[in-house]
Amino acid sequence: MKYHIISLGCQMNQSDTERVKTVLGSMGFSETDNEDEASVLGVIACSVRQKAIDKVYSRIAKWNRLKNRKSLITFVSGCILPADREKFLKLFDMVFPMSELPEFPRMMSQYGVVTPAGLQQQDSIRIEVKQTTSQAVKPHASVLTAVPPIQHLKSVNLNPARDIDSFWEVEPTYTSDFEAFIPIQNGCDKFCTFCAVPYTRGREVSRPSSEILNELKNLVQRGFKSITLLGQNVNSYGLDKKGEELTFTGLLHEIGRFGNDSGKEFWVYFTSPHPRDMSDDVIEAVALYPCLAKQIHLPVQSGDDHVLLRMNRKHSMEKYRHIVHTIRRLIPEATLFTDIIVGFTGETDEQFENTRKAMEEFRYNMAYIAQYSVRPGAASSRWDDDVPHEVKKVRYHILTEELMKHSMAYNKTLIGKRLRVLVRGFDRKDGYLSALTEGRIVVRFPSDDRSFIGTFVDVEINAVTSLSIEGIRVSTQIPVLNQAI
Repeated sequence: MKYHIISLGCQMNQSDTERVKTVLGSMGFSETDNEDEASVLGVIACSVRQKAIDKVYSRIAKWNRLKNRKSLITFVSGCILPADREKFLKLFDMVFPMSELPEFPRMMSQYGVVTPAGLQQQDSIRIEVKQTTSQAVKPHASVLTAVPPIQHLKSVNLNPARDIDSFWEVEPTYTSDFEAFIPIQNGCDKFCTFCAVPYTRGREVSRPSSEILNELKNLVQRGFKSITLLGQNVNSYGLDKKGEELTFTGLLHEIGRFGNDSGKEFWVYFTSPHPRDMSDDVIEAVALYPCLAKQIHLPVQSGDDHVLLRMNRKHSMEKYRHIVHTIRRLIPEATLFTDIIVGFTGETDEQFENTRKAMEEFRYNMAYIAQYSVRPGAASSRWDDDVPHEVKKVRYHILTEELMKHSMAYNKTLIGKRLRVLVRGFDRKDGYLSALTEGRIVVRFPSDDRSFIGTFVDVEINAVTSLSIEGIRVSTQIPVLNQAI
């Protein structure tokens, strides 16, 4: 019996999916890429963007049609707004917050599902089916009993952060042998007016640092090379447990000292920090330890102070500018990534121009640019979405062109340099491997040697595009520039 999961949205959802896979695997299910083969179909959803939610509705419509010719169970979890949750209750068999993942086997049994693991138990097992008529499934029947979704038990928890500790105790099924995510925090207390996260994941809860450090040390000892610390606002880590837990800076120092003592080569990233809580000591820690990757993702969202105020970002462009200047001063080799929203409610041409100027000033290596979409429940949903769609598209393309200009200028400075890169797999270009620099710039080089995947190699750069670079592999005996590119 097999399962198929679709993960939408951010890296946190990808990390959550790895724990969902562990629970399904413990129940005896095996994963399949072909949803037509699956008896259990799930979505780890994202209410942060309307496009992602539209994908959920499209998929569940297809899956419910499949029920006309086969028995299957559907579920949805992840970041789900209350308004979407209410609709999903009528469409999916199970709707639950990620904090209730450890209860998933019990939920399945209440649907009358005979799992592969259950078939291995003693013959006296009987699983009750929650239906309008009393039934029982015979212990050796390899079936899924499907009933109309409205009759199924639904798990609806309006406090998504409840019992998150038990969720973190689930060991992930890593999808890579050399790259991993470590969640350090769940939820958000910032309440940006455009954002749904406080309503989908709840308030900020910090994971115990002992668990984080143990997980990281274990990954490094197992040979993982790239590890990303995840949280909605990682640099507010520990603030909900003042005096009881490390600060984010303290956590970075612990990781850095371990890296120095381990004798292992690995890179540790974190995403995303919030400018409000980004202090100089975080940047100083990244500068101090070789294992802390020289790449900073610092969301700006808008380059206009008035728009930032309406977004409830709680920081000014002066504050943001200080952070960037500190990064450039202490870690001049670091790459800088950001998030930007165009067409936010009330954004004028002049305010948008301030955002374009910010991109020109900060010369980002990468910017994730989104056209504003209303999220039900977020504060800005009460305001008119008064920037026309066509205007949003134009502004999006202007910022994209601005990004390409500055990333190309930066990448050209890399020609002739020798960089350390982590090989991730085969490139789309035949005969090439694809890798990432420490600064997470995509690089390709000619090779079809599979043994390089998951290892560090040195590459001399000889060609560039706006968002990637190309080179040839060189001997590791040649000194490599200590750069994050």
